[in-house]
Amino acid sequence: MIYKGLIEKYKKNLPISDATSLISLYERNTSLMPARNLSEKLEFNGEIHFKFEGMNPTGSFKDREMITAVSKIVESGSLR
Repeated sequence: MIYKGLIEKYKKNLPISDATSLISLYERNTSLMPARNLSEKLEFNGEIHFKFEGMNPTGSFKDREMITAVSKIVESGSLR
């Protein structure tokens, strides 16, 4: 299955209608990096992970929010 982006994946949880264009930057599921030293330091008997936002298309956490915002702007007719 080809990954279609976050709007498609989570559209049931977003303010998305059938009229919303499903725009994508080919953002993907951001990689998780294990934080082993932090788990040890906190004496946490489990795993802690951080999202590696640098793996997003523009290297920013804002990619997810911006694709939703632009999709809604296109839907409103304000941007063509």
